[in-house]
Amino acid sequence: MIPAQSAHSQAIAARLQRFMDDHVYPNEKLYEEQLHAGPEQFRVPPILEELKAKAKAQGLWNLFLPHSENGAGLSNLDYAPLAEIMGRVHYASEVFNCSAPDTGNMEVLDRYGSEEQKQRWLAPLLEGEIRSAYCMTEPAVASSDATNIETRIERDGDEYVINGRKWFITNAYHPNTRVFILMGKTDFEAPRHLQQSQILVPTDTPGITWVRPLPVMGFFDEPKGQAELLFENVRVPTDNIILGEGRGFEISQGRLGPGRIHHCMRILGQCERMLELTCKRLLNRVAFGKPLASQSVWQERVAEARIQINMARLLTQRAAHLMDTVGNKEARSEISQIKVAATRIGRMVADIAVAAHGAAGLTNDFGLGYGFTRMQMLRMGDGPDEVHNRIIARTEFDRYNSVHRSGEGE
Repeated sequence: MIPAQSAHSQAIAARLQRFMDDHVYPNEKLYEEQLHAGPEQFRVPPILEELKAKAKAQGLWNLFLPHSENGAGLSNLDYAPLAEIMGRVHYASEVFNCSAPDTGNMEVLDRYGSEEQKQRWLAPLLEGEIRSAYCMTEPAVASSDATNIETRIERDGDEYVINGRKWFITNAYHPNTRVFILMGKTDFEAPRHLQQSQILVPTDTPGITWVRPLPVMGFFDEPKGQAELLFENVRVPTDNIILGEGRGFEISQGRLGPGRIHHCMRILGQCERMLELTCKRLLNRVAFGKPLASQSVWQERVAEARIQINMARLLTQRAAHLMDTVGNKEARSEISQIKVAATRIGRMVADIAVAAHGAAGLTNDFGLGYGFTRMQMLRMGDGPDEVHNRIIARTEFDRYNSVHRSGEGE
């Protein structure tokens, strides 16, 4: 049984909702205007920094990081509804210093970083002074299987030399990004899951080329961007390795679980926003002599969206509770289940919202063009559905294999 949201979490949620109502929603239009007001393609709207300062002053800051003195004292289950509130506006998480990929990178440094790494990189990330990116995906291999990555991290005395090409690196173009966490191979001969390591690479290190910003269905995701990066003989000190050589997968398993809770709940927040826009549109548009909201086809679609959103929320809360109580490894199937469910529902609701708005849904006048695109992108992020379905199915098969091996159920 899933416990109720704690009183501590409920109090923060109420404050967070007031902040959204008072400061974030009223400035959505200004944010978009400032985002595209200058000649630079990737620029931080000044209103964003103003909102960050207000949120920080109110203590609505670093709400994630479960089981850490650097967080707000919330479990994964308690943080989930807060992520949903923030997810209703695509940039709101950054206002509260709770945006990906920084959340995952901060969690890596908080859990696995050395004291020197924490002081140099975690401290300014927690303060919101800098941002970061995570470099794993590569264009030349099927990166849904991370054992395929080819980027080399080779030791040369007291330095590591990095060579490889990465792409779809979220946040790489953000003006405040100062450090990459890069996944590469330090030992191509080691067992399959012990070849990879993760290493810190300052963005101003010689040898890094920003090849191009990558559009996703026409959107460049400003001010973060999705970058293709080339690393050519990039040298960093050996102290930049995180946890040690060959421990890249171990770090990833700790990083991805909470991150998927955050992603899924933000998706549900966006779904709620899109469903709200859809209902208002259907109530105020007339076609063939009656409001669209009175037509059975739209009633079916809206009802299905509500059912699916509510089911996905409960499924995500269950996964969060299991992570808090039994750990990420034991909750592996549930974590995969929510990723598949949330992105499927997100795409369904986005499609309904676009259709309800007609031609306007194809533009970004209501934020639906970008919203629809984000849902397609999230289906690929953190592993495509097919990879997660494989994990889910294997877990089911293993359960029954163990029954047969023990001689039961025959």
